[in-house]
Amino acid sequence: MLKSLLNEKTVEVKVKVKDWQEAVKAGGKLLEEDGKIEHRYIEAMIETVNKVGPYIVIAPGIAMPRARPECGAKEIGMSLLTLETPVAFGNEEYDPVDIVILFCAVDNTSHIKLLSEFMQIIEDEDFLELARKAESSESILQYVKNKEYR
Repeated sequence: MLKSLLNEKTVEVKVKVKDWQEAVKAGGKLLEEDGKIEHRYIEAMIETVNKVGPYIVIAPGIAMPRARPECGAKEIGMSLLTLETPVAFGNEEYDPVDIVILFCAVDNTSHIKLLSEFMQIIEDEDFLELARKAESSESILQYVKNKEYR
């Protein structure tokens, strides 16, 4: 599933942003242009962090913004950004963030396989090193395509 969702339209590297909100907007724009979300989903992701806090920073340097399905998700989708300069999301333990993986789902269950594959990727030190050094999205996409998922 990850192999089909991460593609030339949904992966960007060395993205320049000034703060975490810009990072969420940049990744959300990729999902919106790919037809996976309505524009309001982007604002819902930002609003969720403002209300609940930076729980979306799930590991050192990695954030996974998302919102509720009813906030404008059209299909299961994922986008991945690497940031040229890491930014703080407000999570003392895991800031600053340099990999932002945005996620949307249309319900609470259909994305379970995707999350399983996602966890395998973010626990893969080789992938994280490659993503952080990537000068283009091709190397990231090739790695995701060739990885064997359990």
